Amino acid sequence: MSQQFHYQNDTTRVISSSLLDNPSLVFCARFGKFQRKDTQCQAFVKRVIMSRLFKIMMISIVSLNAFFVVLWTDYNTKYNLFRLFEVSELVFVSIYSSEFCMKLYVDPINYWKDGYNLLDVIIIITIFIPYGLRRFKGKHYPYLNIADGMQSLRILKLITYSRGIRTLITAVGQTAYIVASVLILLFLLMYIFAILGFCLFGVPDKGDPNNWGNLAVAFFTLFSLATVDGWTDLQEQLDSRNLPLSRTFTITFILLASFVFLSMFVGVMIIHTEDSIKKFERELMLERHVTLMEEKQVIVRRQQEEVSKLMQMQKNADYKSFSELVENFKKTLRHTDPMVLDDFGTSLPFIDVYLSTLDNQDTTVYKLQELYYEIVHVLSLMLEDLPQKKQSQSSEKADEK
Repeated sequence: MSQQFHYQNDTTRVISSSLLDNPSLVFCARFGKFQRKDTQCQAFVKRVIMSRLFKIMMISIVSLNAFFVVLWTDYNTKYNLFRLFEVSELVFVSIYSSEFCMKLYVDPINYWKDGYNLLDVIIIITIFIPYGLRRFKGKHYPYLNIADGMQSLRILKLITYSRGIRTLITAVGQTAYIVASVLILLFLLMYIFAILGFCLFGVPDKGDPNNWGNLAVAFFTLFSLATVDGWTDLQEQLDSRNLPLSRTFTITFILLASFVFLSMFVGVMIIHTEDSIKKFERELMLERHVTLMEEKQVIVRRQQEEVSKLMQMQKNADYKSFSELVENFKKTLRHTDPMVLDDFGTSLPFIDVYLSTLDNQDTTVYKLQELYYEIVHVLSLMLEDLPQKKQSQSSEKADEK
């Protein structure tokens, strides 16, 4: 599938003289004046490579290719299934090449700005290296085995389709400067102790020249002590020669190198990895929110279109009122039909506050009822006392007469 561009004469762009010194910027500036004609095909291919199904297919293909590479390492299996391996190799190479062409077709400029795309290009180049060596150097080229061994890099294509792995790689990249500083400090520490160990234990007569005879051997010995791998055997060799300060030397270096610097290295990696994971989770939450809002907008637009159709039907059909039209429309609805309400009363915070308000109102009504009961009781007592007061007043009047 070819790409077609046409030049827009009515679009002009001024490029400063400083940009003319950079050929890549000049090329990008000139290329930006062109516009593609195959935008529909480009959008279709982009939807294909961005779809979830395409990613699942590529992950399955890369995993299957890795499994075939494992089988290829067994000579008996390779001999019995030689034809199958050749056919599968052609299929895998064709799929990888097609993927590269599709991504390059969608965005031929920005494709080269992504580091993971460059990793895919490097993997594709390593795939074609053995074919080129067999074609030009022959099947017995001495370095052909190295090119065949580099085919294991194909499994790195999974990084492109795994956001979790990319997050870890990002964390490792962010710690590069700090890790380099820690490693430099560790190297300086090993340099000091290598010179010191050579002077203390590298004497040919009474020392241990096998482990401390020169600076290179001393560095290797210190690396074993730093990783705490076989340090007891090294210390036993020093103790057998009755070398002074050997145990103090070994314990001091292990405490500094293993318990301080290596723990610092691990701590830095863990901190940055946690930060990257938290950032990754925030991005996932944001993407889910954006997706939910898009789905909500789609549903709202569909509801608006349906309401517009109902209004149009009311104008064209014989309905007495819009409510009658809505009642007839409700009969056509299903329980699975989604509905989005933008009313404030449908939000969860409002419902929570509203329920709390109803509880308070119920309490107030209950207290008012108790107050009313007390008022009624007082009034009833007053009514009971009223005849007695009347009798007393009448008796007092009779006595006066």
